[in-house]
Amino acid sequence: MSEQDPERKTITLKTRALKPRSIAGGDQTRARLGARARQVAQLKIAKEKSSRLQTASIEKKLAERPAKPTPQETPARPNRGSAPREPSPRPTAAPKALPLREEAQIERASSLVLDTEIFHIFAPCPTGLEEALAAELGALGYAQVQPTRAGCHFVADWWGVQRANLYSRLATRILVRVGQAPVQREDDILELAQSIGWERWFGAEHTLRVDTSAVKSPMQSLQYCNLRAKDGICDRLRDLEGARPSIDTVRPDARVHLFLSHDTATMYLDTSGESLFKRGWRLDKGDAPLRENLAAGLLALSGWDPEAALLDPFCGSGTILIEAAWIALGVPPGITRPFGFERLRDHDARNWEDLKEDARSRILPELASPLIGIDADPEALEAARRNAERAYLTEDTIQFELGDARDAVAPAPAGWIVTNPPYGERLDEEDLEFWREWSACLKNEFAGWQVNVITSDLDLPKHLRLKAERRTPIFNGALDCRLFSFELVANSYRNDR
Repeated sequence: MSEQDPERKTITLKTRALKPRSIAGGDQTRARLGARARQVAQLKIAKEKSSRLQTASIEKKLAERPAKPTPQETPARPNRGSAPREPSPRPTAAPKALPLREEAQIERASSLVLDTEIFHIFAPCPTGLEEALAAELGALGYAQVQPTRAGCHFVADWWGVQRANLYSRLATRILVRVGQAPVQREDDILELAQSIGWERWFGAEHTLRVDTSAVKSPMQSLQYCNLRAKDGICDRLRDLEGARPSIDTVRPDARVHLFLSHDTATMYLDTSGESLFKRGWRLDKGDAPLRENLAAGLLALSGWDPEAALLDPFCGSGTILIEAAWIALGVPPGITRPFGFERLRDHDARNWEDLKEDARSRILPELASPLIGIDADPEALEAARRNAERAYLTEDTIQFELGDARDAVAPAPAGWIVTNPPYGERLDEEDLEFWREWSACLKNEFAGWQVNVITSDLDLPKHLRLKAERRTPIFNGALDCRLFSFELVANSYRNDR
């Protein structure tokens, strides 16, 4: 019977004898022939198989909850000092899913994240912290950690992706690689974006943001590359689900990063949402604040022992000391903030809450040694106290004192000074007398201490008349700095006062 036949009837194919069916009723199913019939049959088989897999997976999870991280994954510390108040969890509601076409439902169901699936991950960090980040990820138990320019590559399952967001103090984001291909022109980016199964992560009910960065890429316009990537993602979702996600550059539900090298495009799913250095407590900032992950990085590079005394004589808004308190107490840096993966499709909120509850159970009650912050600006000290309160730290966890760094007294026979002193626009570069007086204080009062100073002034050791044991290149934002490390040996300096 041809398509032009006006008297064409509708039949239903069955495994038994065929019976003619009337087309008068509007609820009868149209028979499909040839390739379309095979496609429908395949979709039906895939749907039944996916349903069985989901049922088996749900039954397995109900019968056997995932194990909590072992002490080897999250090292426990001995008992120490002033406990933070218990952070209250902030739930994140995922966008409500829109109705999907049958084919899209089957494709989504067959591409759910499996417990055994391993992802390739890139964790960017401030330039200069790559080796420290690699050491941190290794201590957390991650495999195949490879430091590279401004970050580290590693592999993990989806549970590990969530743990990295929760526990990493140095990473800026946790990016999961979802696609990579050679590119020579902008339309290659469109094809790459169209080939990736975005529907497993987000859909038309989500809002989207795409960011593009490049190193030695021949592409003429990164803005156009970004547009091609965005079009590819939205076109695929429109074809599968009948609608395109809306674009939101401020607070999107899903973030995608496109990275271009000289001949390759790599697309990442951002699981973090807002940058990881945004812990949720630093709302009051000083004149030249450090980001939280850079402050944690300075502590890591200095070799600070969390059981030893720590002094910041130019504490400003308290970033270094609050990060130190969380390290010493074992507070995960992401414990009080939401993450991007919580808004993705099929997020397992119960398992995520179990992970956070396990982390809370490991927080220590108090510190073993003092953390002291000194600043000459009373407004900066008030900002530091407010930040510490938002970080759920009790008043006695960090001692904030109004004073001059040149008059500081060591609170313990040995310890660490880690600080971000005024430099550049905050202090006249010709004011060498200040550095000489502070150096005299260090030599007379802090013998046996380790001193670590970040500055953009490469002549700082000469101003202090001290020999630096290490000079670590590090960037504070776009500012090229050095972390100078000094060891003050007792009885090795003459009295300079």
